[in-house]
Formats: sequence, structure tokens, C-alpha cells
Amino acid sequence: MKSIVVILLLSIISVNNNYAQQPKNGTYTYQVAFSEWQGKSLGATVLVKIKGDSIYVIHNGGNLSGKKGEVIDCGIIMKHRRTGKWIIGHNPGDKEAPEVGGCSEGPSVVDFNHKKFWLC
Repeated sequence: MKSIVVILLLSIISVNNNYAQQPKNGTYTYQVAFSEWQGKSLGATVLVKIKGDSIYVIHNGGNLSGKKGEVIDCGIIMKHRRTGKWIIGHNPGDKEAPEVGGCSEGPSVVDFNHKKFWLC
């Protein structure tokens, strides 16, 4: 019985993490989560600017290539249908992309709940 309760609680937590709400308009500082380093940030941060359904991810320093202030990604905030993750889409078909985030060829993933932007 206890194992059923634990499984149920873990399922609820997983659903809540995938369905975090999109933040209000504004500029936020997010950690960069590197997929190849099991989600560690290595001190890198980005500025995430949100206005309506538009999003800009801007280099904010740390262990990233490029220069501070450069736009890393921008597009439309949308939900990936298969995973339920928030992505930065560039066309409507990105909602159906075979892969998203990290080191994939698909759209970038933004974790609004944990304030992380995923890179390879």
C-alpha cells in the first residue's frame, strides 16, 4: 500500500513540474543546465526576457561561448506535446518535434519551474 502512495505522489510531482505556468512579462536570471554535465550550470547564467508569448535568452556570463549580451535563442514560448516541456519554438511544427532540448537537434527547453535554460 505504501508503494502505491509513493508512486502516486511521484506522479503528481512529475505532472506539476511539467506543467509549470509561463512566467509573467519581465526579465529573469536563469541558470544554464548543461545536458552533457547532468544539468549542472558550471556558473553560467542567462537573462530570460518574456513579453507575451515571445522569449529572448541572452548570454549573461559564466562558462559559455560567445559574448555577454548576445542573444542565444529567441522565439515563441510553446509546450512540446509529447513531453509537456516548455520550448522556444520557431514554427508551429516545433510542438511536434521528435526531440527537444539539450544536445538534440530540436527546440531549446526552458524550465520555468526551476529557472533553468538547457544547453548541450
